[in-house]
Amino acid sequence: MSMSDPISDMLARIKNAQAVNKRDVRVPASKVKHAIANVLKDEGYIREVQVEDEGAGRTLIIELKYVEGRGVIDRLDRYSKPGRRRYFGHNDIPRVLNGLGIAIVSTSNGVMTDARARSEGHGGEVLCLVA
Repeated sequence: MSMSDPISDMLARIKNAQAVNKRDVRVPASKVKHAIANVLKDEGYIREVQVEDEGAGRTLIIELKYVEGRGVIDRLDRYSKPGRRRYFGHNDIPRVLNGLGIAIVSTSNGVMTDARARSEGHGGEVLCLVA
């Protein structure tokens, strides 16, 4: 059976694992999910990302980050969905909590944060919001 939205599945796994204070979470790997995880790592929301080759498929191992026993990620929401894709020009990309959070944007130059997309003048599909 195929999954209709693998990115939402990854975000839900991260939220659920953090809710029960798991050290890491495993998700089936893809290029887009790996790029999203790398953005989360670069922005300090997760500790580490590794790719594990096991048998037939690859798996992303995402090590979660906690501060004083509480997860660093407060909000992790899918924005553009398979039923309704949401594209924005670089001037119209939404700001998360007035700049305290990030929006992860898929552009023609790869997956990046909203701030970087604005500064480089790239628009694209807003994949998710993180705070």
